[in-house]
Amino acid sequence: MSTRLFVGNLSFNTTQTQLQDLFAAHGTVIETDVILDKFSGRPRGFAFVTMETKEGAEAAIQALNGKEVDGRALTVNEARPREERPRGGGGGGGGGGYGGNRGGRREYSR
Repeated sequence: MSTRLFVGNLSFNTTQTQLQDLFAAHGTVIETDVILDKFSGRPRGFAFVTMETKEGAEAAIQALNGKEVDGRALTVNEARPREERPRGGGGGGGGGGYGGNRGGRREYSR
């Protein structure tokens, strides 16, 4: 069964091909996914790598967690399932437009 790994603290110059080559030394890589910023299209500094076997994933974690690549120490661990987040709508609200001072006069210290 395949195992998905989280790879953090990546250099912004790291490519999917480089990740593929780095992880392939420890087992068969099914997929690499460098996460990009949706507005700028630039890398966000982390990725996901899917390894074919649990053994390959564990070998990659042992070998690559803390390893320096492009001057940065990688964080490699098993990815957690994505949490469901509520869709739509903005958050927050409240407070009014006057810095939180509700009613009355503002008092200024001199």
